Amino acid sequence: MTLLLEAEGLGVEVLVENTLRAVLRDIGFGVAKGEAVAVVGESGSGKSMTARAIGRLLPPGAAVTGQVSFLGESVFEMSADALRTYRTGGIGMIFQDPRASINPVLPVGDFLTEALTTLRGMSRQEARRRVVGLLDDVGVSRPEARLRQFPHELSGGLLQRVMIAAVLAMEPMLILADEPTTALDVTTQSDVMSILDDARRDREMGLILITHDLELAAAVCDRTLVMYGGRIMEDQASSLLHDAPLHPYTAALLASRPSLTRKPEYLDVIPGRPLSAVEAPEGCPFAARCALAMPQCSDTPPVVRDLRGGRTSCIRAETLASSLARAGEAS
Repeated sequence: MTLLLEAEGLGVEVLVENTLRAVLRDIGFGVAKGEAVAVVGESGSGKSMTARAIGRLLPPGAAVTGQVSFLGESVFEMSADALRTYRTGGIGMIFQDPRASINPVLPVGDFLTEALTTLRGMSRQEARRRVVGLLDDVGVSRPEARLRQFPHELSGGLLQRVMIAAVLAMEPMLILADEPTTALDVTTQSDVMSILDDARRDREMGLILITHDLELAAAVCDRTLVMYGGRIMEDQASSLLHDAPLHPYTAALLASRPSLTRKPEYLDVIPGRPLSAVEAPEGCPFAARCALAMPQCSDTPPVVRDLRGGRTSCIRAETLASSLARAGEAS
């Protein structure tokens, strides 16, 4: 299996009130060609910062430790020319708000063809033919007419399709989709994710999907990374995550969802207050809210280890597995 991207021991500190504060700690994972990996977690867990680190789009003054490699080459050591090639052909980023990514004073056609004419050397006519075909591929009706429209004339769903077409036009090897369905209604969310998934499979691209939605992650992605407080809590196959979580945080998230098959008297909640990455301690960030926590959990930085085909940062993962098995037998 060929790894497109690999993060090893990635840590990021950003300036907060003139003081460097850690927002990512010891992040490690890989994405293979054609593989889809979801990154899930609460707001402030470090999901989007992970994507920005991969794209080398960190804020001024940020300090980085560890490594991110693309096809074996260090992203943080790339020259200006290599970085430009990486961002325009190696990876493609789809942000959650397309209106913030598209120039509002230019027609959609100019936005879509600019990179093809300036970076790929295509003629304007050739670029227009290509983007018309891509708009049709992603479900945009009357694509030739859409090229003459301005962003404010399109709905959120159409604009997100335009963003996907713009990314596909550059034929990246890996797509970073940072909550691409956040501002869309449920039906449009489904359409957009189907388009992304089909494009990934047809073109054998890698995909990193950042989302709050565990169900969406399970439906679209091969593997799921669960983040909290700037750390990866667990990494395992999406098909196993719901029935056999490896970390108490994941188990608590799954237990707090409403059931579609039964009506409970009340919903389970995770006690305490969620911690953002900048607030997280050196030990396990979930320790203060965890029913299985021991004293050393708060003081000792968690070590990610292999377990049952996945990876977890919990020292009591075996205890969690036993309690879940007993709960399953009781039900």
